[in-house]
Amino acid sequence: MDMSFSCCGIRCCQGEKRALDARVSQNRIGQVYDRIAPLYDIWGKLTESRARRRALALAQIKDGQHILEVAVGTGLAFYEIVERNPNGKNMGIDLSKGMLEKARKRVGKLSEANYSLDMGTAFDLNVEAGSIDTLVNNYMFDLIPFEDMGKILREFKRVLKKNGKLVLVNMTKGERFGSQLYDFVYRISPKTMGGCRGVELTEKLQRVGFKVVKREYHQQMLFPSEVILAHK
Repeated sequence: MDMSFSCCGIRCCQGEKRALDARVSQNRIGQVYDRIAPLYDIWGKLTESRARRRALALAQIKDGQHILEVAVGTGLAFYEIVERNPNGKNMGIDLSKGMLEKARKRVGKLSEANYSLDMGTAFDLNVEAGSIDTLVNNYMFDLIPFEDMGKILREFKRVLKKNGKLVLVNMTKGERFGSQLYDFVYRISPKTMGGCRGVELTEKLQRVGFKVVKREYHQQMLFPSEVILAHK
C-alpha cells in the first residue's frame, strides 16, 4: 500500500480528485435510506455479511463495555453487539427513521438488554468525551464527501477512551474480478447504489492520529468491502 505524503500536493488528495466523491447530498441521505429500509436486509446479507462478521470478530466485544455504533442501519450488527454485551451500555444512532424502526424491532427480540437507539449524526455525537470502549461504524464513509471525513474521524477519536477501538467497514475500491461493477453503476446512478462508492480510509485515519492495526479486503457477490481495526 502506498502511504506516501507530500504537503501540499498531497498524493492522497490528488488521488481523491480522481476518485469518485459523494454525489448524494447529506441532507437527503435519511430520505434515501427510509425508502431502502424495507429491502436493505436482503442486500446486507447477500453482499455485506462476511465483512460485518469479521468486523465483530475484530471488535472482541466483552460484556460490561460501553459500545457505540454509528449508522446502525437495520441493526444487523447492533443486534450482535447487544447480545454479546447484555450488561454493558450499547448505544446506536442513525439518520434514517425507517432504518431505526427496523433496528428497534430486531433488537427488541432480546430480553433484559441494555441499549438505546436514537436519531443522530456522526458529525456531532451526543456522547461524553473519552467514554467509549469500542466504536463500530459500518458502511457510512462510502456516503461521506472526502472533505468531511476528517471531521467525523476526529469526532470518533474524541469520544473514544485512551486505546479505545474503532472498527470500520466501508465499501472500498475493487481489487478483484468484477468488483468495479458497483462503481460503474454509481457513475451512472448514485441513488441506485444508495449513494455509496468505493473509498479507502487507512491514510485518513493515520492523519488524525489513529493507529491502524489491521486492514482487510473482503468481496461478496462481487461487492468490495474493507474492514479496519484502529486504536486511538
